[in-house]
Amino acid sequence: MPWIAACSVDDVPDDGDSFKVETTPPIAIFNSAGQYFATADTCTHAEFSLSEGYVEDCTVECPVHLATFCLKTGAALKLPATETLQTYPVRVSGDAIEIDVP
Repeated sequence: MPWIAACSVDDVPDDGDSFKVETTPPIAIFNSAGQYFATADTCTHAEFSLSEGYVEDCTVECPVHLATFCLKTGAALKLPATETLQTYPVRVSGDAIEIDVP
């Protein structure tokens, strides 16, 4: 899988920040406690952008129906979501956040 430069660390500088990568399908980059995570951007329940969600303790909460997902594994943690999110490996190279995409 090729690594792509998704965004700059300046795009998600603080705990709780997120950034939407306009790929097909879209990918969300999250900063949770200084760690970066990448998941599919679309909620598996209501097809809404998770990059607009609330991030805390390595989870993201969808702003539409409050479904919650683990940023590490993509697991659905709270109903109404039951389907796991796709996750992607992340690395930092200089000031770029890179993701490994299929």
